[in-house]
Amino acid sequence: MKLNARALGFTCGVIWGLALLVLTLVSLWSGRAYGRHFLYAVASVYPGYAITKGGALLGICYGFVDGFIGGWLIAKMYNFFAKE
Repeated sequence: MKLNARALGFTCGVIWGLALLVLTLVSLWSGRAYGRHFLYAVASVYPGYAITKGGALLGICYGFVDGFIGGWLIAKMYNFFAKE
């Protein structure tokens, strides 16, 4: 069975982008330190990202691109190593 690299990349991108958006907004609006250490680690990788409303929008963009590339690579590697 072959994996569709574009479909897996798109799926991973949407999931990772939405996860960053939701976690950022929950941390921002809860007033607690919910997930802050993880988000600080994310901010060290994604330039310009911060725990703000603008950072949440930037995080969804970074997350989609990062997730798409990761999912695409996973599918390509799977298809390469699982040749029938």
